[in-house]
Amino acid sequence: MRTARVERKTKESQVMVELDLDGNGTIDVSTGVPFFDHMLGQLGKHSGFNLTVRTSGDVDVDSHHTVEDTSLAFGQALREALGDKVGIRRFGDAMVPLDEVLVQAAVDLSGRPYLVHRQPEIVELIGTFDTTLGKHIWESIVAEAHIALHVRVLEGRNAHHVLEAQFKAVARALHDAVSLDGRVTGIPSTKGTL
Repeated sequence: MRTARVERKTKESQVMVELDLDGNGTIDVSTGVPFFDHMLGQLGKHSGFNLTVRTSGDVDVDSHHTVEDTSLAFGQALREALGDKVGIRRFGDAMVPLDEVLVQAAVDLSGRPYLVHRQPEIVELIGTFDTTLGKHIWESIVAEAHIALHVRVLEGRNAHHVLEAQFKAVARALHDAVSLDGRVTGIPSTKGTL
Protein backbone atom coordinates (compact mmCIF):
# COMPACT_ATOMS: atom_id res chain seq x y z
CA MET A 1 0.00 0.00 0.00
CA ARG A 2 1.47 3.35 -1.06
CA THR A 3 -0.12 5.39 1.68
CA ALA A 4 1.01 7.75 4.41
CA ARG A 5 -0.41 9.59 7.37
CA VAL A 6 1.51 12.61 8.66
CA GLU A 7 0.76 14.75 11.70
CA ARG A 8 2.57 18.03 12.22
CA LYS A 9 2.07 20.11 15.36
CA THR A 10 3.59 23.50 16.08
CA LYS A 11 2.57 26.46 18.22
CA GLU A 12 1.06 27.91 15.04
CA SER A 13 -0.85 24.97 13.57
CA GLN A 14 -1.96 21.37 13.85
CA VAL A 15 -1.99 19.39 10.60
CA MET A 16 -3.04 15.88 9.63
CA VAL A 17 -2.53 14.65 6.06
CA GLU A 18 -3.54 11.23 4.76
CA LEU A 19 -2.42 10.33 1.25
CA ASP A 20 -3.06 7.29 -0.96
CA LEU A 21 -1.11 7.37 -4.22
CA ASP A 22 -3.23 4.60 -5.72
CA GLY A 23 -6.58 6.18 -4.97
CA ASN A 24 -9.32 7.51 -7.21
CA GLY A 25 -9.17 11.24 -6.50
CA THR A 26 -11.32 11.24 -3.36
CA ILE A 27 -10.77 14.54 -1.56
CA ASP A 28 -11.66 15.66 1.97
CA VAL A 29 -9.83 18.90 2.77
CA SER A 30 -10.34 21.49 5.49
CA THR A 31 -7.59 24.00 6.36
CA GLY A 32 -9.56 27.08 7.36
CA VAL A 33 -8.24 28.80 4.19
CA PRO A 34 -10.97 28.33 1.55
CA PHE A 35 -8.89 29.15 -1.55
CA PHE A 36 -6.11 26.80 -0.38
CA ASP A 37 -8.73 24.08 0.18
CA HIS A 38 -9.82 24.63 -3.43
CA MET A 39 -6.21 24.27 -4.65
CA LEU A 40 -5.56 21.12 -2.60
CA GLY A 41 -8.77 19.73 -4.06
CA GLN A 42 -7.34 20.28 -7.54
CA LEU A 43 -4.10 18.57 -6.53
CA GLY A 44 -5.86 15.49 -5.22
CA LYS A 45 -8.51 15.18 -7.92
CA HIS A 46 -6.22 15.60 -10.92
CA SER A 47 -3.44 13.40 -9.55
CA GLY A 48 -5.89 10.62 -8.74
CA PHE A 49 -4.61 10.57 -5.16
CA ASN A 50 -6.97 10.12 -2.24
CA LEU A 51 -6.24 13.12 -0.02
CA THR A 52 -7.52 13.98 3.41
CA VAL A 53 -6.30 17.15 5.14
CA ARG A 54 -7.32 18.54 8.52
CA THR A 55 -5.55 21.73 9.57
CA SER A 56 -6.28 24.21 12.32
CA GLY A 57 -3.97 27.17 12.53
CA ASP A 58 -3.57 30.78 13.53
CA VAL A 59 -5.57 32.14 10.59
CA ASP A 60 -6.56 35.05 12.81
CA VAL A 61 -2.97 36.26 12.29
CA ASP A 62 -2.92 35.32 8.59
CA SER A 63 -2.89 32.16 6.49
CA HIS A 64 0.90 31.83 6.11
CA HIS A 65 1.58 29.30 8.88
CA THR A 66 -1.44 27.18 8.01
CA VAL A 67 -0.55 27.02 4.33
CA GLU A 68 3.16 26.43 4.96
CA ASP A 69 2.72 23.70 7.57
CA THR A 70 0.08 21.92 5.50
CA SER A 71 2.34 22.01 2.44
CA LEU A 72 5.27 20.64 4.45
CA ALA A 73 3.08 17.82 5.76
CA PHE A 74 1.84 17.01 2.25
CA GLY A 75 5.43 16.86 0.99
CA GLN A 76 6.40 14.52 3.81
CA ALA A 77 3.38 12.32 3.12
CA LEU A 78 4.30 12.11 -0.56
CA ARG A 79 7.86 11.06 0.31
CA GLU A 80 6.68 8.44 2.81
CA ALA A 81 3.98 7.05 0.51
CA LEU A 82 6.54 6.56 -2.27
CA GLY A 83 8.55 4.26 -0.01
CA ASP A 84 11.56 2.72 -1.76
CA LYS A 85 10.33 3.94 -5.19
CA VAL A 86 10.85 0.54 -6.80
CA GLY A 87 9.06 0.30 -10.14
CA ILE A 88 7.91 3.93 -10.42
CA ARG A 89 8.13 5.92 -13.64
CA ARG A 90 10.03 8.64 -11.69
CA PHE A 91 9.49 11.45 -14.22
CA GLY A 92 6.25 13.18 -15.09
CA ASP A 93 5.23 16.26 -17.00
CA ALA A 94 2.07 18.02 -18.06
CA MET A 95 0.90 21.02 -20.04
CA VAL A 96 -2.43 22.29 -18.72
CA PRO A 97 -4.63 25.10 -20.09
CA LEU A 98 -7.24 26.94 -18.07
CA ASP A 99 -8.96 29.51 -20.27
CA GLU A 100 -6.27 32.15 -21.00
CA VAL A 101 -3.64 30.40 -18.83
CA LEU A 102 -1.17 27.75 -19.95
CA VAL A 103 1.08 26.02 -17.39
CA GLN A 104 3.87 23.52 -17.88
CA ALA A 105 4.98 21.33 -14.97
CA ALA A 106 7.69 18.68 -14.82
CA VAL A 107 8.69 16.55 -11.84
CA ASP A 108 11.53 14.18 -11.02
CA LEU A 109 11.12 12.04 -7.89
CA SER A 110 14.88 12.24 -7.55
CA GLY A 111 15.38 12.39 -3.80
CA ARG A 112 16.90 15.85 -4.29
CA PRO A 113 14.79 18.95 -3.51
CA TYR A 114 14.93 21.63 -6.19
CA LEU A 115 12.32 24.12 -7.40
CA VAL A 116 12.22 26.29 -10.51
CA HIS A 117 9.09 28.46 -10.57
CA ARG A 118 8.15 31.10 -13.12
CA GLN A 119 4.91 33.04 -13.24
CA PRO A 120 3.84 36.54 -14.31
CA GLU A 121 3.06 39.27 -11.83
CA ILE A 122 -0.47 38.79 -10.48
CA VAL A 123 -2.64 40.63 -7.97
CA GLU A 124 -1.63 40.11 -4.34
CA LEU A 125 -4.99 38.86 -3.12
CA ILE A 126 -7.60 36.40 -4.33
CA GLY A 127 -10.34 37.20 -1.84
CA THR A 128 -8.27 37.08 1.36
CA PHE A 129 -5.68 34.60 0.02
CA ASP A 130 -2.16 36.01 -0.29
CA THR A 131 -1.01 34.98 -3.78
CA THR A 132 2.66 35.28 -2.80
CA LEU A 133 2.09 32.00 -0.95
CA GLY A 134 1.74 30.22 -4.31
CA LYS A 135 5.47 29.78 -4.84
CA HIS A 136 5.99 29.09 -1.14
CA ILE A 137 3.57 26.15 -1.31
CA TRP A 138 5.76 24.52 -3.99
CA GLU A 139 8.95 25.35 -2.03
CA SER A 140 7.52 23.66 1.05
CA ILE A 141 6.27 20.56 -0.78
CA VAL A 142 9.57 20.16 -2.64
CA ALA A 143 11.62 20.55 0.56
CA GLU A 144 9.83 17.70 2.34
CA ALA A 145 9.05 15.46 -0.63
CA HIS A 146 12.68 15.62 -1.86
CA ILE A 147 11.66 16.09 -5.49
CA ALA A 148 12.74 18.36 -8.33
CA LEU A 149 9.85 20.44 -9.65
CA HIS A 150 9.67 22.91 -12.52
CA VAL A 151 6.54 25.04 -12.90
CA ARG A 152 6.26 27.61 -15.68
CA VAL A 153 3.25 29.78 -16.42
CA LEU A 154 3.58 30.30 -20.17
CA GLU A 155 0.48 32.47 -20.59
CA GLY A 156 -2.05 34.03 -18.28
CA ARG A 157 -3.28 37.03 -16.35
CA ASN A 158 -6.18 36.02 -14.06
CA ALA A 159 -4.66 35.24 -10.65
CA HIS A 160 -7.17 32.52 -9.79
CA HIS A 161 -6.54 30.77 -13.10
CA VAL A 162 -2.75 31.21 -12.82
CA LEU A 163 -2.64 29.42 -9.46
CA GLU A 164 -5.30 26.82 -10.22
CA ALA A 165 -3.66 25.74 -13.48
CA GLN A 166 -0.37 25.27 -11.60
CA PHE A 167 -2.02 22.86 -9.15
CA LYS A 168 -3.67 20.94 -11.99
CA ALA A 169 -0.43 20.71 -13.98
CA VAL A 170 1.62 19.56 -10.98
CA ALA A 171 -1.10 17.03 -10.16
CA ARG A 172 -0.97 15.54 -13.66
CA ALA A 173 2.84 15.44 -13.59
CA LEU A 174 2.80 13.69 -10.20
CA HIS A 175 0.19 11.23 -11.45
CA ASP A 176 2.59 10.10 -14.17
CA ALA A 177 5.75 10.16 -12.02
CA VAL A 178 4.34 7.98 -9.21
CA SER A 179 2.77 5.49 -11.63
CA LEU A 180 4.17 1.99 -11.57
CA ASP A 181 5.88 0.90 -14.78
CA GLY A 182 5.72 -2.86 -15.34
CA ARG A 183 8.96 -2.74 -17.32
CA VAL A 184 10.90 -1.27 -14.37
CA THR A 185 12.01 -4.02 -12.00
CA GLY A 186 14.06 -1.93 -9.60
CA ILE A 187 14.76 1.67 -8.76
CA PRO A 188 14.78 3.85 -11.89
CA SER A 189 18.29 5.23 -11.45
CA THR A 190 21.76 4.19 -12.58
CA LYS A 191 22.89 5.14 -9.06
CA GLY A 192 20.68 2.42 -7.61
CA THR A 193 18.96 4.85 -5.25
CA LEU A 194 16.60 7.81 -5.33
